[in-house]
Amino acid sequence: MNYDVIVIGSGPGGYVAAIRASQLGLKTAVVERESLGGICLNWGCIPTKALLKSAQVFEYINHAAEYGIKTAEAEADFAAVIKRSRGVADGMSKGVQFLMKKNKIDVIMGTGKAKPGNKVEVKAADGTQKDYTATSIILATGGRSRELPNLKQDGKKIIGYRQAMVLPEQPKSMVVVGSGAIGVEFAYFYATLGTKVTVVEFMENIVPVEDEDISKQLLRSFKKAGIEVMTSSSVESVDTSGAGCKVQVKTASGMQTLECDIVLSAAGVVANIENIGLEEVGIKTEKGKVVVDEFYNTNIKGYYAIGDIVPGQALAHVASAEGIICVEKIAGHKPEPLDYNNIPGCTYCSPEIASVGYTEKAAKAAGYELKIGKFPFSASGKASAAGAKDGFIKMIYDAKYGELLGAHMIGANVTEMIAEIVVARKLETTGHEMLKSVHPHPTMSEAIMEATADAYGEVIHL
Repeated sequence: MNYDVIVIGSGPGGYVAAIRASQLGLKTAVVERESLGGICLNWGCIPTKALLKSAQVFEYINHAAEYGIKTAEAEADFAAVIKRSRGVADGMSKGVQFLMKKNKIDVIMGTGKAKPGNKVEVKAADGTQKDYTATSIILATGGRSRELPNLKQDGKKIIGYRQAMVLPEQPKSMVVVGSGAIGVEFAYFYATLGTKVTVVEFMENIVPVEDEDISKQLLRSFKKAGIEVMTSSSVESVDTSGAGCKVQVKTASGMQTLECDIVLSAAGVVANIENIGLEEVGIKTEKGKVVVDEFYNTNIKGYYAIGDIVPGQALAHVASAEGIICVEKIAGHKPEPLDYNNIPGCTYCSPEIASVGYTEKAAKAAGYELKIGKFPFSASGKASAAGAKDGFIKMIYDAKYGELLGAHMIGANVTEMIAEIVVARKLETTGHEMLKSVHPHPTMSEAIMEATADAYGEVIHL
């Protein structure tokens, strides 16, 4: 079969690229070795949010008395929570199957590998192999859980995120290694359901990519929720020979031994660039990523790469945007390159975290003079009514021209609020314009206006 475009991988980068290619009149196929939708739909973004929602509902019920509601004591059915999460993921994957049919995209099940001469070799589950040709081949093979050398995952006692989503029974205690989005989301989920959780983070702050004020607030919230946090600490070894795990942790004050049922390794993701034909085709890599230009061309004509296997944030929405830009360029359109400094990041623990643009530290390092405003949700009427007063919004502006440099949010539902900032930055909105844009009351979102007012010395409600 000869195609205009073959995409290897059907995650949020691959399947979105395939749909856009088909919309633009290109004959398209997708190669997938497991389930349509990739890790995000099946083992990442979507099912984790289902787990977190169950934890949030359990938390609400346990605090119902604070809202004037009497309930019997709630009990979490761990197996049912896991089952619901898997059902949500399966439904989403079926949705992608429907989209493939609707857009007349051929789905080729098997392991895809790029070959020289614009070919893709697909090895099916039964071992049979077949070659396909395409004018353009897009590699979208995604990432997987990073394995630390002294923390080899056995899938039973030392696990990655995939096993963490389908454990047969709830552990009584867990050590989470790493406090990025994956680590803190699972820490919140398990702790809320009653597991004793300790988070071990190598860096000085948890959620280390976030603004330091956000990290400090999450630390306070986690401690209040009974989650233990060890920063500037590293796991040196884990002894799994007994019934549980004995975790040796190196801290500033010396070695400590933690005992737990399960160790979750959440030290980030690594790109799936092995065995996809890069060496045979001659495609360049650097620091474990495929080298591409601003339109995702590799160094070999007709071969492209997007998503977690190229430099840039390893996020589903980034992969989707890259896929669309890539195929629009292939189709002869003139897309705008992606602005990687205007990508929102969201973490769905409780309280939620959302951010975009410069942190305060990065903005100062870039030489900006700053106007910074903060508005705590403790001063928000809507947050008080909702019983969600933890957190704040922090707005960062350039003092000279009023450019909106960054926004950092921690609190209930802030992941639904960050898009306003992304659009505002795209439109080059200034602090003055943000301040004079009337926000509805009472809402959590009016804290964006209030934080801006604070930056300009005009705050009313503080």
